[in-house]
Amino acid sequence: MWVRRPSLTDVSIPLQDPSAGPVTDDPAAPVADRVVRAPGLSPSRAKDFQQCPLLFRLRVVDRIPEPSSQPAVRGTLVHAVLDALFDSPAPERTVEQAHRLLDPHWQRLLERDPDLAGLFTSPEELTAWLDSARVLIGRYFELEDPTRLSPRARELRVDHQLEDGPELRGIIDRVDVAPNGWIRIVDYKTGRSPRPGYEADALFQMRFYAFVVWRTRGVLPRALQLEYLGDGTIVTHEPTEQEMVTFETRIRALWTTIRDVAASGRWTPRPSPLCSWCSFRDLCPQFGGTPPPIDEAAVRRAFGPAA
Repeated sequence: MWVRRPSLTDVSIPLQDPSAGPVTDDPAAPVADRVVRAPGLSPSRAKDFQQCPLLFRLRVVDRIPEPSSQPAVRGTLVHAVLDALFDSPAPERTVEQAHRLLDPHWQRLLERDPDLAGLFTSPEELTAWLDSARVLIGRYFELEDPTRLSPRARELRVDHQLEDGPELRGIIDRVDVAPNGWIRIVDYKTGRSPRPGYEADALFQMRFYAFVVWRTRGVLPRALQLEYLGDGTIVTHEPTEQEMVTFETRIRALWTTIRDVAASGRWTPRPSPLCSWCSFRDLCPQFGGTPPPIDEAAVRRAFGPAA
């Protein structure tokens, strides 16, 4: 069941320190933040394959860097601020404190990647962009009262090796544990919530995290919560064990399909309205482009020797 509500407060108890700094399989990320392990599958890469096999190949096999964009970097910045907010004592977790964190974290992003400054053509454009990030951060406080929260973990790296399958891996924005032991997985979204009937894609990511937590911790999360800062909406879902069994069947079938495609070399593009946002249009046959030759060694690293 999906429940939409404008606000939520909860009390949770810390059980462990937050994970160390995040790592990613994003080829556009700084080298120091990448981890190369294979074969493996994350929610974002699984979604890539379902959207377009060629997109998946260019990101996972070829690992072609993609240019940054203002919306993507804003999402990174807002996530960093909301994560850092919980380093402050509970009474100090105010919207004013969150806004004070914005500029220092923007400077940290620039130190890591000076090319981000090139996303803006003028100081006025940068100011407007930072103001849009402030709006998203302010909207977070309309959804939750962070002074009443004590997350168990933030930016938590999770992974689970499926027997005869891939290593499932991902990073959970926040994990809360209530006094009665119930676990809640929380993910921040800087866009708008999906229209009714289109929640399946978002739920896939949260089920993915719930499944890994269930398999590795032996406890099924009580609630999966998506916080959409773009329109101030909270979406929650209560998973079941049967749902997790079904999800495992689904993810195994997806991995089998991925490996079959890898073995055949037929990374067929799948045109959709999302093509207009794709970074790889110049390499896509649908738009007159030609993908690079397939690197068989990279295929083996990504999917195992049998691929």
